Parts: sequence; C-alpha cells; structure tokens
Amino acid sequence: MSTSIIAPSARIGEGVRIGEMCVIGDNVTIGSGCVIGHHVVIHDDTSIGENVRIDDGASIGKSPMRAANSAVTKDRQLDPCAIDSDCIIGTNVVIYRGSTIGRKVLIADLSTVRENVKIGRFTIVGRGVAIENFCNIGNYVKLETNVYITAYSDIEDRVFVAPCVATSNDNYVGRTEERFKHFKGVVIRKGARVGVNSTILPGKTIEEDALIAAGAILTTDAPAKKIMLGAPAKPFRDVPEEQLLENQGWEDK
Repeated sequence: MSTSIIAPSARIGEGVRIGEMCVIGDNVTIGSGCVIGHHVVIHDDTSIGENVRIDDGASIGKSPMRAANSAVTKDRQLDPCAIDSDCIIGTNVVIYRGSTIGRKVLIADLSTVRENVKIGRFTIVGRGVAIENFCNIGNYVKLETNVYITAYSDIEDRVFVAPCVATSNDNYVGRTEERFKHFKGVVIRKGARVGVNSTILPGKTIEEDALIAAGAILTTDAPAKKIMLGAPAKPFRDVPEEQLLENQGWEDK
C-alpha cells in the first residue's frame, strides 16, 4: 500500500512511478514516464513534462518566504512552477513557484531555484548552486558546484561559470535607503566564461566570449573576447582564437 498522498485533482500520466511518503498537491500535472523519488513534495498547480526524474526529498513549486525587512521578495501572485520534459532534478533540490525549467535541464543535488527564474533548455545547474529571484538563465549554460547567482541577473546562452563563483547586486552592502534604488544583478553575455572562485560586483556586464580568470574580482565591465585577470581585474590579453565560441562547431538544437 502506497504511503504517498495524491490530491484527487492531480493528473498523473501513464507509467509514472511515485516513491513513498510523497505529497502531490491540487491540480498538479505529471507527464508520462516520470520517476518520482521518496519524500518528494510537488506543490499545487505545478506542471511537469514527460520522462522527468525527481530524486528523493525534492520540493517543487514551493511558495517563497518573505522576511519582514526583505529588500527583493515581495508579496505577489506567482504563476505555477513548470518543468519541461526530460529533466533531472536531484536530491533535496528546491524549485519555487513562478519558475520555469526548460527541456533536458539537469539541476543537481541540494540546489535552489527561486521564484521568477527562467532556465533554458540543456542547461546544467551543478550541486549546491543557488539561483536567486528574477534571473534569466539561457540555453546550454553550465553553472558548476556552489555557484551563487544573485537576484536580477541575466546569463545568456553557452555561458560557463566555474565552481564557487559569487555574484552580487547591492553596492551599498545592506546600508542606507539609497540602496533600494540601485539593485542590479550581473549580465553575462553569450559564450562568456567565469573562472573558479571569482567575484563579480553589482551591475557589471561580461561581454560575449570574455574570460574572467580564476580568483579575479571584477569591478568593471569585461570587454568581449578579452581575458580579465587580477584583483581588481584588468584586461590581460585576447582570448585565444581556438577557444572562441564561434570556433567550437556546436549547434543549438
């Protein structure tokens, strides 16, 4: 006998396997061929495509919490969470209501995707990654282990972000009322790469095919096809021709 609780209004496709102690809320849609692990919670109205794997302990479509003095979390009606077909969602992942996950995305164990986030197809979100609210993540992006993407950021297609990269959106570091006028995340343009343990300051743009070296602190915009090195980061040299995105022979499908 199953120990899971499934709302009568939930629509479950053919061949879906659901583990023990799961809770599936009102008006949830789960496409055919999905595999749901143990202790998974799928909140009301969430839509899940076909052949999606959701591992143990994940929470999908969770409503955001709001602290009394939160600067960026507002009380508003959010669209349901939507996960496209062929995705893999890892153990203890939390995906909030108001987020949209594209086809064949992998979100690894212990990651968090906040509300008002869109993730494009074929993107990899590594273990322990945190994507804050109001972010757009493109197609074929790789966010490696423990990356932090601050709120109000835009990351375009084919971007690579190495482990432990930190981004920020508040130049006032939590002080003065003036800060509320200037919140701005980072922009990382198509094909740009960000090296391990580097830090990107608020509002900075990394242009197409730029490379931020490991450990760099980016305090200015990064020009296209340039390597930025140091703390603070400065132009070092051109990105080698053979490393440019246009020379990789990749096709978007």
